[in-house]
Amino acid sequence: MKDVKKRRFKAILIDLAVSSAVTAGVEYVLRKKVKNEAFHALVTPTAVMWGLELAQLKSCGQTVGYKAMGLKLESEDGFPLTTEQLLKRMVYRDTIGGFKYMKNKEDYVGTDGRSMAHDRYAAVVVNER
Repeated sequence: MKDVKKRRFKAILIDLAVSSAVTAGVEYVLRKKVKNEAFHALVTPTAVMWGLELAQLKSCGQTVGYKAMGLKLESEDGFPLTTEQLLKRMVYRDTIGGFKYMKNKEDYVGTDGRSMAHDRYAAVVVNER
């Protein structure tokens, strides 16, 4: 139970490191074209992280971090992951999720660590591979 939670956390840290490296490269290219600092501070990192996560999860159900930690995201109904499910999961996690977590931590994470609130909202589950 706690093992899956710990591995999910480590996977997120790995994905964040990969995303940060890609963001640095994208920012370097965009600096000459876009002079707005707010764009580089808010839009670029979010767009890069969501884009990388969406592309990786859509293609094989794993991000770099999930693969390193032996985890895989799957649909609850057994069908392939849809773009709508993945977008719902990311938007919920990055907007409403923080408030839900502060309100009730135990309900947000769940007992097994395989299904957090944003996973349940998008009807997906994290399995060990």
